[in-house]
Amino acid sequence: MKTDTDNTQIIELIKINDEGVLKTLYHSNFPKIEAFILKNNGTKDHAKDIFQEAFIAVWKNVKANKYTPQNNHTLNGYLYTISKNKWMDYLRSKHHKKTVVTSKLNHFEISDKDLQDKHDDILKENRLQDVMQAFKNLGLPCKNLLTKFYFEKKSMNTIAEEMQLDAASTRNKKYRCMQKLRELALKDN
Repeated sequence: MKTDTDNTQIIELIKINDEGVLKTLYHSNFPKIEAFILKNNGTKDHAKDIFQEAFIAVWKNVKANKYTPQNNHTLNGYLYTISKNKWMDYLRSKHHKKTVVTSKLNHFEISDKDLQDKHDDILKENRLQDVMQAFKNLGLPCKNLLTKFYFEKKSMNTIAEEMQLDAASTRNKKYRCMQKLRELALKDN
């Protein structure tokens, strides 16, 4: 798969769905794509999915005469580029970017053993909304402290330094802020 003649012959064989050429193309390129995806925050399953999508795209483009081999652009490079672009698109997509707020607020979650049916799921969602609303109504100093501790995962010592307080005062302040948040969340009910 290196010279123009070879590329032209391979293209013609792909157009007639030559099983041997398709298998060779697949097996000779997958390890490179897999390595790229694994190095860029992906899993083996991601690699398989992305490569299969890219492989089908290349196959369709070849059959539709949308790809013609050039001196400096082999079929392998074309497949690699499509795979890479599909992976980059995936990384930018909503499926990859996930924000899980509920795990940050586990102090207020209703335990799963108490959840029996969909009605309980609705109650849990309403409870989370109450907590989020209560958080919005907290004073700015408490919001900042709780955000630094629970969301930014900063240590109490680091927060104390930032607030120019000692660690014990910061812990007491955090405790009072949590009490205020609980009070606001329960009051909203």
